[in-house]
Amino acid sequence: MTERHALLANSLPLFDSEEAPVAPIPSGKLPSYIANHRQRLRERFLEGGASAMPDYEILELVLFRAIPRQDVKPLAHKLLETFGDFNGVLSAPIPRLKEVKGVGDAIVLELKIIEAAAHRLARSRVLQRPILSSWDALIDYCHTAMAHRETEQFRVLYLDTKNTLIADEEQAKGTVNHVPVYPREVVKRALETNASALILVHNHPSGDPTPSQSDIEMTAKVKAAAEALGLTLHDHIIIGKSTELSFRSEGYL
Repeated sequence: MTERHALLANSLPLFDSEEAPVAPIPSGKLPSYIANHRQRLRERFLEGGASAMPDYEILELVLFRAIPRQDVKPLAHKLLETFGDFNGVLSAPIPRLKEVKGVGDAIVLELKIIEAAAHRLARSRVLQRPILSSWDALIDYCHTAMAHRETEQFRVLYLDTKNTLIADEEQAKGTVNHVPVYPREVVKRALETNASALILVHNHPSGDPTPSQSDIEMTAKVKAAAEALGLTLHDHIIIGKSTELSFRSEGYL
């Protein structure tokens, strides 16, 4: 090996380019290409809102706060490739987020703050409001809270005599394709909250909201237990990735 080849070999990176860490920017003024890019994105967001911006640009705006001195576009793309879309990134479990190279505590904190804010905003649109006349808002809330979960979650929405949502409670967590549900506990909690009606909601991490036979049987048991106590089961909603299924609309109730 010549001296020139030896120097080149010693200077080459020992990892693939996809795994190479992004070099930190020295302290001081940001390079113009990064500063200008960030300023343009912020101006576009303020002038036109998020509707005209792709997911990766919205994600960049979030990452700006956690990574003030670095080009965050590659990381934004990597997160979206890993978790599918913006909602998937926000909803991803913390351990899985940290598996992505370049994601540390500061980024996790920013993402989870945005996720919590989204949940609270969606929940505020349905809590203490007549559910049957705010159905679209309810579906939006359920998708925000559950569509990107990697395991099944079963929750119950408890309503008063005016069908106003008075409680939204998680009853159980399960695996990727099963969650244990106990009808007696569901109706017992309805009595404790002084509810008159309820709506069951759970998600299918597979993305397909088609009910399983166990979903159908469990719903029938909850309905029977509710009716025995004078309670009304309005619906059972299964949340998929991008759509949902209503037991009442599909004739299961």
